[in-house]
Amino acid sequence: MSLKDKLISSFFAFEEQVDVSSDIHTIRNKALKNFESKGFPTKKEEAWKYTSLNSILKEDYSIFPKKESTIEYRDVKKYFIHDIDAYTIVFIDGIYSSHLSETTHDKIDACLMSSALDKPKYKEIMEKYFNKIAPSDDGLNSLNTAFSREGAFIHIPNNTVSDKPIQILNLSTGNEAALMLQPRNLVVVGENSQVQIIERHQSLTENPVFTNSVTEIFAEKRAMVDYYKIQNDKLSASLIDNTYVDQKDESNCSVHTFSFGGKLTRNNLNFYQRGEHIDSTMNGVTIIEGKQHVDHNTLVHHSQPNCESHQDYKGIFDDKAVGVFNGKVLVDKIAQKINAYQSNNNILVSDKATINSKPQLEIFADDVQCSHGCTIGQLDEEALFYLKSRGIPAKEARALLMYAFANNVLESVKIPELKKRINKLIANKLNVNLGFDL
Repeated sequence: MSLKDKLISSFFAFEEQVDVSSDIHTIRNKALKNFESKGFPTKKEEAWKYTSLNSILKEDYSIFPKKESTIEYRDVKKYFIHDIDAYTIVFIDGIYSSHLSETTHDKIDACLMSSALDKPKYKEIMEKYFNKIAPSDDGLNSLNTAFSREGAFIHIPNNTVSDKPIQILNLSTGNEAALMLQPRNLVVVGENSQVQIIERHQSLTENPVFTNSVTEIFAEKRAMVDYYKIQNDKLSASLIDNTYVDQKDESNCSVHTFSFGGKLTRNNLNFYQRGEHIDSTMNGVTIIEGKQHVDHNTLVHHSQPNCESHQDYKGIFDDKAVGVFNGKVLVDKIAQKINAYQSNNNILVSDKATINSKPQLEIFADDVQCSHGCTIGQLDEEALFYLKSRGIPAKEARALLMYAFANNVLESVKIPELKKRINKLIANKLNVNLGFDL
């Protein structure tokens, strides 16, 4: 039985666990029919030209974990950003872990999607926001929507600043021979409100895990959202991360994606600007090796005038690693006075590494400042020679140059403890002591 057929047949078992009379379940049923029609994407689709899912779809995944697992904090402490005081929402094999989490319903809601879907107090929010920007004609989004039940629900009311960052941590125990997870996150940030969010998916064993995640983020007028994705999983884990951001007037939203690990990672990141004087930022650092594969597929849709967007993606690829960057900036005719910047720069450490880069601009307005650029090359030999002539060994010299190459992206990280953690991850990936206090 194919994975697609298994998922469709498993939907009947899923219905036994949810309220089939709810409005949300009507959405689920429609989504299942769409997935049945669309299926998984293939390389025949232009957006998936360089990324094949065949190697991960052949596994016999468990769709639901057979039992709840208990993990002690000491066993997973290293995956938390424990240097900061934060609200924490933890899932183990897709199931909420109360003893590892610290949620709140005080000034803000940092809780569970299942609570938001089932409780009357959230009905109005769900009707207004749930499944409103995730494209319904996409097979992977539809699959996630069909099985949507658990994930993080974050609601920051108007005129509220979250007093702590919020961490979302998805852990996979490996109790199943192979497991498929489908977390669904909804983030709603009200007018004049602010929040910082850190998200991570982490396997604890080498058993295969396939995660198909969907996150919808709504930033209302003058809201500020700072979102960080840390992707440093085991080589047996694959992640399809679908994130959609809807911004209203004068809002400021940034998504930082750090891709260091995993077998196959696909990041679909889409920004929709629905007002004026909006600022959107998309930054990413990718450092991979072996046969790892990371694909960044981005979109910024400027539909109103007087807005800005900034994209800066850096990639370092070694061995037979494959990188993909497909970035699109779309400017509607009405969207005059737009300032859009897009950059994708890459270093191929090995002759066998590959990067496929396709920056795109589609501009229908005539009074805009839009630019895009892409570079693919190796380390600067003159700079390398200069460092070696100052007594720095070749290995450390190469690492310092690569660190400097990615450093300007790190400068935009606003949480000092998180920036320190990412510095350490980069040092480990480069396999060298950078010679300063991290």
